Amino acid sequence: MCMIKQFLRDVDWGELDYLIVDTPPGTSDEHLSVVQYLSSAQIDGAVIITTPQEVSLQDVRKEIRFCQKVNLPVIGVVENMSGFVCPKCKNTSQIFPPTTGGAEKMCADLSLPLLGRVPLDPRIGRSCDEGKSFLSEVPESPAVAA
Repeated sequence: MCMIKQFLRDVDWGELDYLIVDTPPGTSDEHLSVVQYLSSAQIDGAVIITTPQEVSLQDVRKEIRFCQKVNLPVIGVVENMSGFVCPKCKNTSQIFPPTTGGAEKMCADLSLPLLGRVPLDPRIGRSCDEGKSFLSEVPESPAVAA
């Protein structure tokens, strides 16, 4: 909690276009603290990230309800690991199949925009490990387009 306070209250970030706070799933005290510390900053809202499988969607629904309770607008939802596109043959496989409709159905049910789907590409991890920009290293990847 002290670290959150230090990052959000005691650090002069200067003029920012975006401040991205990546939190684990759930609705813990940490989430409440982030919202409280940022409330005076007139934040635009939260972008919620999920994966297609139902266990992730269950956590995300709780997070969306949390945002609604604390009057934090939900800008939209991004579905990560939305299919796997083989870097060699370009075929798509559903490693994490959306058995209950995935983010698309959840967004439709909750009247939220689905901002996009990012397919799984193992070259993302490799680029990160090598300290290289995935966007410039593999510009033809469907994950870059997403």
